[in-house]
Amino acid sequence: MDETKGPRGIQSIEVGGQLLLALAHQGRPLPLKDLARLAGMSPAKAHPYLVSFIKLGLVEQDGGSGPYGLGPLALQLGLISLQQYDPVRLATPVIEDLAQQLGHTVAIAVWGTRGPTIVRVAEGPTPVHISMRHGTVMSLAGTASGRLFATWRREEAAALGEPVPDAATLAGVHKAGLATSRDGVIAGVSAVAAPVFDAGGRLVLALTAIGPSASFDTDPAGPISGALRDAAALLSRRLGG
Repeated sequence: MDETKGPRGIQSIEVGGQLLLALAHQGRPLPLKDLARLAGMSPAKAHPYLVSFIKLGLVEQDGGSGPYGLGPLALQLGLISLQQYDPVRLATPVIEDLAQQLGHTVAIAVWGTRGPTIVRVAEGPTPVHISMRHGTVMSLAGTASGRLFATWRREEAAALGEPVPDAATLAGVHKAGLATSRDGVIAGVSAVAAPVFDAGGRLVLALTAIGPSASFDTDPAGPISGALRDAAALLSRRLGG
């Protein structure tokens, strides 16, 4: 047996699945002609698959003759999938990869009872020993993680009764889609944090890279910011955000 070929699948399911992928990628109902084209097949070939998917509830057709969209079973499966996803569990291998890629420490921060709290830390190839241990609570005003949560969870941040960033800082974070800090709480230490959102648009965690200011690029258009943005966007999509 040739192990390089991998597990044997059912080709017809894989072919028909291209229709579901096309609907998922477009995010809206599509006429048969357009849907078939995006799936790489003719309308005549696509139609029998769609009939079967409608019977299963994976696809529905508006009015019986209109465009095709995802059906109730597809929506139910999506909701069940989201419920199974633990954001921190999903993000943990991501920060391990980022730490190796960027050469800096990368952490996961979530909202805790006392504010933004570090729950996972991945050291880079040449770790800088900075106090960012599990359970560390980050300053709302002085850290990248804190500024991120103060921007997207303003009511909860205000309720802590601690200093928060000014309106201009919050607006800048929102516009950039990430937060930065340079020589904030600790002189010589800088950080960039990117937000991860769930299906309800709620900030569930921050991906935060931290390192010595002398060698750490906090430019929102720089490589560290870009890598964090991409990773955060991927996690958000996996969470339905």
